[in-house]
Amino acid sequence: MAQKKVNKKHTVNAHVQILDLTKAGSSMDFEIYADEERIGTIVIGRGSLTWRGGKRQREKRISWSKFAELMNQHSYGE
Repeated sequence: MAQKKVNKKHTVNAHVQILDLTKAGSSMDFEIYADEERIGTIVIGRGSLTWRGGKRQREKRISWSKFAELMNQHSYGE
């Protein structure tokens, strides 16, 4: 049976600094790429997540409650 070649558009590199996720300063960083160009970085921590667009200098911090609200609006139109 012939195998179908799949071209991947997105890749994610993870950097993990977890001593204990309940402690401040512990985080997981994900660099997100589309067609080998970085489109953004997400830093997931204890109290919030932070987004930085691919070529931007400033970060946007979002609390977990706000993130849940945004995802519900996006997913369910609430």
